[in-house]
Amino acid sequence: MNTTPETQVISVPDGSIRDYVDGTFRKDTPEEYVRQTIEKRLINEHKYKREQIKIEFGLKLGSRRPRADIVVFPKDSLEMTQDQVWLIVECKKESVEPRNRKDGVEQLKSYMSACPNCEWGMWTNGKYKEVLRKVKVEGKYEFQEYNDIPAADGSIEHIDRPNRNTLKKAYEDNLLMVFRTCHNHIYVTDGLQKQPAFFELLKLIFCKTLDEQNVGRPLEFYTTSGERSYPDGQLTVKNRISKIFEKVKRKHPQIFEANDEIKLKPRSLAWVVSELQPYYLIDTHVDVKGKAYEELVGSNLRGDRGEFFTPRNIMDMAVKMINPKRDEKICDTSCGTGGFLVMAMNHVIEELKSDAEKDFGKPEGQWKDHERSVVKEKIDEIAASNFYGFDINPDLVKATKMNMVMNNDGSGNIFQNDSLLPPHEWSLDLKKQLAEALNIDAAGIKNANTIEFFDVIVTNPPFGSKIPIKDGHILEQFQIGYIWRNERYDISGQTGWTISSDLQTSAPPEQLFIERCLQFLKPGGRLAIVLPDSILGNPGLGYIRHWLIERTRIIASIDLHADAFQPGNGTQTSVLILQKKSEAEILAEKLSGVKPYNIFMAVVEKVGHDKRGNTLFKRDEQGNEIWVSEDPDVPEIGEVAESEFTYETRSRIRIIDDQSREVPAVFDQWKQQEVIGW
Repeated sequence: MNTTPETQVISVPDGSIRDYVDGTFRKDTPEEYVRQTIEKRLINEHKYKREQIKIEFGLKLGSRRPRADIVVFPKDSLEMTQDQVWLIVECKKESVEPRNRKDGVEQLKSYMSACPNCEWGMWTNGKYKEVLRKVKVEGKYEFQEYNDIPAADGSIEHIDRPNRNTLKKAYEDNLLMVFRTCHNHIYVTDGLQKQPAFFELLKLIFCKTLDEQNVGRPLEFYTTSGERSYPDGQLTVKNRISKIFEKVKRKHPQIFEANDEIKLKPRSLAWVVSELQPYYLIDTHVDVKGKAYEELVGSNLRGDRGEFFTPRNIMDMAVKMINPKRDEKICDTSCGTGGFLVMAMNHVIEELKSDAEKDFGKPEGQWKDHERSVVKEKIDEIAASNFYGFDINPDLVKATKMNMVMNNDGSGNIFQNDSLLPPHEWSLDLKKQLAEALNIDAAGIKNANTIEFFDVIVTNPPFGSKIPIKDGHILEQFQIGYIWRNERYDISGQTGWTISSDLQTSAPPEQLFIERCLQFLKPGGRLAIVLPDSILGNPGLGYIRHWLIERTRIIASIDLHADAFQPGNGTQTSVLILQKKSEAEILAEKLSGVKPYNIFMAVVEKVGHDKRGNTLFKRDEQGNEIWVSEDPDVPEIGEVAESEFTYETRSRIRIIDDQSREVPAVFDQWKQQEVIGW
């Protein structure tokens, strides 16, 4: 059996996209993006076969010959004619409204009416969707609104009230589209501003996640199509979801106040529930959830404190290189949306599962219930005790906790706190909670010398000259907060950096965060930190490099492309990986000198997107895109001939042109040569 992803060079015209269903090259437009997302949902979530689906299917409506965007035929249909069409999907660009006379829902109704056996229809612009079922009532056809279209098995019951077996994992951008749709609906229907709308959606995501966690009980996070359509039913839904939210508040008192309530109108609430209810959020792949959630958070909670959230590929690279272990305490000192912590947590969980597969002597898919329970207990324990986050922004703290809840629930150790504040000034409540979590004495948290809590820190601190730290009370905690002078210091005329007794008038926060992170680390602890390149190359900042060489072993420096944080921020950055020296090591090296050692260095010239955020894909030397088989274990039918394209039953996907994905493997080889044991 072939298990190696098969590559194939396919020349794709500029400005075109390869259709997910039939392989045709189509113009890459906003409307086409919506259609491709729906096609992937039909196949991956609803489990329709490609053979059932036709794209741009010609219809006959009197003298008109329109083309339906997507049509689906019954599973065993012998012929694919207009009479046999069972489901029609119309996809529009975001600017087209459902009530648009020409291209709105009425267009879909006319298409469904022209197909005698068409029972279902969906209209969507990626922001809104309407699902219709054509039924015969007293000899006449009428259109009834439903929550969703049925899956390939045709079951209507599970549209209204899914059970755990029918919940679907989301794929690619589908969850992102659902989150956006729900947020936009709240924004428009309830008249809330962006941030309040986001937090109302957040409450419902909490409710959905808690409902999924109540294994052994029927799901309560649902609305039937009838409830969604009528005021009394909408009130029933609000009462049902409000009961779940009461449980959420009891479970997460650090996130929600006791008097918090869901503020959405019943009509809006029922609609959002209907959009979220088909999905299995906990079981959906971490990358799909992360991309959807972090993009939603970033567009609604991005602040003015130098916050620009780290791209997922860069987080993944840093976490794989720092390689956190299951018995280590891991922290992000400026956690933002929690992406680094979620990445680190799932990295550790994958290691745990891999070890369990060796212990059990079989892959995860063959584990028995008691074996799954054993692993689940270990995951819960690690998630609850080993991951810590701090952020000054209370909204981002809530966002991080939700991100952790959706990913194995490590939400208990996320704290609102200014990481640069003197430790003795931290709130008593924070000291108490942190002390309990770390099993230390809260009274002992007095200064930077008593906060060596963590084995691993991975972080992207806020940067920028626009948000300088000017408070002498803050600056005096840090050696980097003082003025350093590059001057002659011995008879030979050799020069070097020496610290003065004078404080700087101000310092960019990222410089102080370097020192705070090292203060947080235990001796031998590891730090992966995103920094502006000025710290690594500016002659005037040589004292920071001098300070780092004295106190850390510099393990790696990864120079990122200028587009890494685009769109939104063009700062040239690097990822620096350091290991903290003990005081004994520092003293010994002061007496004998620092012995030369190798540093892993890499330049990431391609980060998978351009400065506008558009995805870039790998091409061969002739400029042709490279495609690989999505599932190498599925036998292939058909081939690409010289003169024409015959579509394969096995779909192919493009490879994102992103060198950051290749760095961890090269780094692992280098570590083995350097005998670095983590």
